[in-house]
Amino acid sequence: MLEFSDVSKSFWTGKQHKIILDRASFRVELGNSLGILAPNGTGKTTLINMMCGLEKPDEGVIHRDCRVSFPLGFMGGTNNKHTARENARYIARMYQLDPDYVEAFCRYVCGLKEYFDMPVGTYSQGMRARFSFALLLALEYDIYLIDEGMPSTTDKEFNKRAGSILRDRLKNSTVVIVSHQASTLEKFCNSAAVLSDGQLHMFDSLQEAKRLYDYETQS
Repeated sequence: MLEFSDVSKSFWTGKQHKIILDRASFRVELGNSLGILAPNGTGKTTLINMMCGLEKPDEGVIHRDCRVSFPLGFMGGTNNKHTARENARYIARMYQLDPDYVEAFCRYVCGLKEYFDMPVGTYSQGMRARFSFALLLALEYDIYLIDEGMPSTTDKEFNKRAGSILRDRLKNSTVVIVSHQASTLEKFCNSAAVLSDGQLHMFDSLQEAKRLYDYETQS
């Protein structure tokens, strides 16, 4: 379970005080994948970062009694001066996993060939996204976090391999996706929410969430 209790989060943009959450309380239950609808600029990335602990709330408490992933595409745990092989083995040791397994898994999923043994800092955005996604899949979680705004890849073979593994994982895991498009959530989520005016409004179905979301974005 992942639970927010009276959580508040805001920041100063330089022109205005931006409120992301205002004493918001909600819960993500294991086995009930959640899609969160929110327009661009409302704090989707901040919300997903708070879920995994990358950002702290200003007030309130976030409870995690399960394994929550870092967001898909997050590269903060890697060192640009080190190769993908070195990074994979380092992350494996951090999570007390077999470095040989994590290295072999990432090497296969990435499909980077000789670039796997070159510094990550020399990678294109697409190559970095492939390595980050492979690293996320190498570490098994109870809840996977996906931020629509994270870098994506256009490599068809990689998408096929990684997508197949992710679908298998989600059979026994839970996913939280933040997006400004309802169509992005349809394949994965069996419940939905709308982020609006500092509150996360929870619904039992995506259709119910879409009605509020469409009203909020069109008004």
